[in-house]
Amino acid sequence: MNDLSDQQLLRDYSQNHCESAFAELVHRHVNLVYSVALRRLRDPYQAQDVTQAVFAALAENATRLSRHPVLSGWLHCTARNLATKAIRSDARRRVREQEAAAMHELLTADSGNAWTAIEPHLDAVLGELNAADREAVLLRYFERKSATEMSGLLGITDEAAQKRVNRAVERLRHLFAKRGVSVGAGGLALVMTTHAVQAAPASLATTISTTVLAGSTATTSTAIAFTKSIAMTTFQKALIGGALAVAIGSGLYEASQAAQLRKQNLALQSQENPLRQENQDLQSKLASATNRLAGLLAEVSPHQPGSNQTELLKLRGEVSRLREQLPEFDSRAALMKSWLQREDQLKQMVKQHPEKAIPELALLSEQDWLNAAKDAQFSSDEDVRHDLANLRHTGENIFASLASTALKQFVEANNSQFPSSLSDLLPYFGQNIDAAILNRWQIVSQSNLPNQNMGGQYVITEKTPVDTDLDNRWAIGPGSYGNSGGPNIWDTDYNNSVATMQAVEKAYAADHGGQHPTDPSQLQPYLTTPEQQAAYQKLMQAYGTNAAAH
Repeated sequence: MNDLSDQQLLRDYSQNHCESAFAELVHRHVNLVYSVALRRLRDPYQAQDVTQAVFAALAENATRLSRHPVLSGWLHCTARNLATKAIRSDARRRVREQEAAAMHELLTADSGNAWTAIEPHLDAVLGELNAADREAVLLRYFERKSATEMSGLLGITDEAAQKRVNRAVERLRHLFAKRGVSVGAGGLALVMTTHAVQAAPASLATTISTTVLAGSTATTSTAIAFTKSIAMTTFQKALIGGALAVAIGSGLYEASQAAQLRKQNLALQSQENPLRQENQDLQSKLASATNRLAGLLAEVSPHQPGSNQTELLKLRGEVSRLREQLPEFDSRAALMKSWLQREDQLKQMVKQHPEKAIPELALLSEQDWLNAAKDAQFSSDEDVRHDLANLRHTGENIFASLASTALKQFVEANNSQFPSSLSDLLPYFGQNIDAAILNRWQIVSQSNLPNQNMGGQYVITEKTPVDTDLDNRWAIGPGSYGNSGGPNIWDTDYNNSVATMQAVEKAYAADHGGQHPTDPSQLQPYLTTPEQQAAYQKLMQAYGTNAAAH
């Protein structure tokens, strides 16, 4: 069992329900998943819960993930997303704890202790790497695989594997530097190897295997109903080694979870005013008690017994108690004030860059702004660019959720017909949608977005991006939606080429027992038309460098 690859174990579990295969996967990767969750949550018990949830998701998606070349990349993204969800579900308490922890680390960080400086940012900067670089780092320093072992998994030479690791480490150093953490390449590699993966509790792997496998029958229907996967063609997988597939998968996960996260965070949205009122009430009670105490002191002789003396003692106790409570309320109010100041700063930044704003920002709730402010950097022009891209992503995600629901209702009410205009959906939104928002979107043929299959003939997508490099492209269908990114996602010729090559891939698979090509050159004998030959050349040019590296 130890000699089988992750993909073989997943197939054995998904096809034969082999529990020992799943248990082996858990034992292989539980330390990685637990460490990611622990770094995000800083709570071993919550980290164990998140780790179990990650492997439950793995069991539900075993069939799809058996075609994924590097399982650790998916596990890292999923663990990070679920840990973030856990944080936001208890936002009020978590915000205070993380703020205190961050301030403590800033005040006590020792420049000689690289890990102390690196740890708080590690998972965030890993998330900013492209999928290929992130997987290289995870394989080399988290799973501690040699260049030879990496080359076998990735289908590249030992030299190419090492070059990819070196490139990824340099990118990580740059990202750490943006956060004020300076570390050499050798030191970064050493601390990741030494500290990045911590041992999970000894019983956790057994607990997960037992819990997940016991519930596998009950979750079958859930797995079938899981959000539609945005799949890539085999030709693209052969070209880019699954790198874009990870980005698409994480984008889909984020899209399907965003609505639930907003609901879980509503408690924080109403925190500010009650907190201020509570503090004002406390100040008022303290002032009243102090005034009453002063009055009694003026009236009562120290030698005079009676009811006033009893009242005096009670008032002294009340004043003392209220004074003890004031620092806690002041601290909470100061924390909330700091977040509100960051929110104001973010809104001011949007006003300063109107060309980077979109009308969908009007859909953001106060909680959405607070969440965005918490994650914003503000340090450089590049940080501002990313902060604004994240805001646009949140606004587009909210609209995509509303539009998907409205589209489903329209289709059900109109004999499965797709609307001829987005204005046809207005009665189905359930709230007012500004015309400026609808003007940014269009109805296109599903064939225009071959990587984002929503299961119908048409989809709704944006007309143009604000930032071609950072903005993902959305595809909205009746009841489902998702987004994907990549260097060519906005290139119409590229998408048309992908669609053209699908017929070539089917012809190859038909002649090879359903097997798909492992190298793009294997498709050349099946290029039977000038259009197919031109599409092949287009994709080879688009991914020429990456194809050679993979």
